[in-house]
Amino acid sequence: MNNSLMQRLRKVAEAEFPTQFGLFRIYGFEGGPEGGPVEEAVVLKMGDLSGDPAPLVRIHSECLTGDVFHSLRCDCRAQLEIALKRIAEDGRGLLIYEHQEGRGIGLLNKLRAYELQDQGADTVEANERLGFDSDLRSYALPGAILQYFELKGVRLLSNNPQKVEAVESAGVRVSERVPCVADVLESREAYLRTKRERMGHLL
Repeated sequence: MNNSLMQRLRKVAEAEFPTQFGLFRIYGFEGGPEGGPVEEAVVLKMGDLSGDPAPLVRIHSECLTGDVFHSLRCDCRAQLEIALKRIAEDGRGLLIYEHQEGRGIGLLNKLRAYELQDQGADTVEANERLGFDSDLRSYALPGAILQYFELKGVRLLSNNPQKVEAVESAGVRVSERVPCVADVLESREAYLRTKRERMGHLL
């Protein structure tokens, strides 16, 4: 995991965004370390983020296979929907959607990892056999986005302790970690077990 300091952040677009979960505003951001690669993220914001209790926030990594194609190999789409429903129930909150497919290895490498998983590797082993760390994601851009919205504290919808650390490293207090747990299905049971036992996720 890479949480290098985000030195540039630029809002490139903002618009009204009606969804099946309710009315959001959608934002496009880009940023990155000075002289480094540019990262992109989309943000969905609902309601007024000021005041108590702290707003719900979800940092979600892009998953084409899950979010778009409804894959049951992972819990990504389920977590995305859980987060959007919880934010809508509260009437306020923020969802940061990062362009970090496959824990940062990219879409085609993720499909290569699927092949290795079909041969018996777990998700960590598959990434390592392809020459990657188990998780290459950076959370510097979400940290900068939280600062852009002037958030001092959040309730973080996550099972990943690394995301809690990343948010607090950005100077934003996590007043509560709100579990975001999908149903255990046979098709993703091994995936969830690896998250818990090898990556420290709180499941």
